[in-house]
Amino acid sequence: MSYAGNSEAGLTRPTEVGSAGHPNTRQRILDIALDLFISQGYDATSIRQIAERLGFSKASIYYHFASKQDILMALHYKLHEVGREALSAVQMPASSPETWMALLDQLINEILEYHDLFILQERNRAAISHLHHERHVSEHDLLEDWFHTALSDQEIDLRDRVRMACAFKAVMGLLDLVGDVFATVPSQVLADLLREAAKDLMGSSFADSRPA
Repeated sequence: MSYAGNSEAGLTRPTEVGSAGHPNTRQRILDIALDLFISQGYDATSIRQIAERLGFSKASIYYHFASKQDILMALHYKLHEVGREALSAVQMPASSPETWMALLDQLINEILEYHDLFILQERNRAAISHLHHERHVSEHDLLEDWFHTALSDQEIDLRDRVRMACAFKAVMGLLDLVGDVFATVPSQVLADLLREAAKDLMGSSFADSRPA
């Protein structure tokens, strides 16, 4: 499991082994750490395990990252980049129902393309939150902050806000199943079905909200 399998995003997993100081080694460290952080959790993963999977010594890890915490944050910040891309793709008035559906539509694309990064975030929230606090990092999860602000807007009908919350949680709740139960389903097919389900939850008034 690795986000680096998405060659269209320029994140293709390097096949060249190279030396410990080779630029490809940094990417391979992130790939391996991502797999381990997802499968057994951040807390249960050691630098030694990452090094052993890499085939180098622990020193090769420290050549690129000062600590295991730095590896986790590097992966976490990649998800922030994804969030920025999703938000920048929405070019409509903030907090309108159409904006919600457009962002949800974009989010579905991002979840399927960067599936592992979203799972990393969901399964290691406590560790990431601790590092944010420990390092006094002020940057928050952009997507969650946006949805929280929009869903708190009292000027928007409560019924619409509840439906949007349900649709958002339903899409995010599919994360674990994408790589398991629905692993053999083509991404485009799954994306279309996710959009259909989201629109059902949003109600008929949102049926035509998806941007052309």
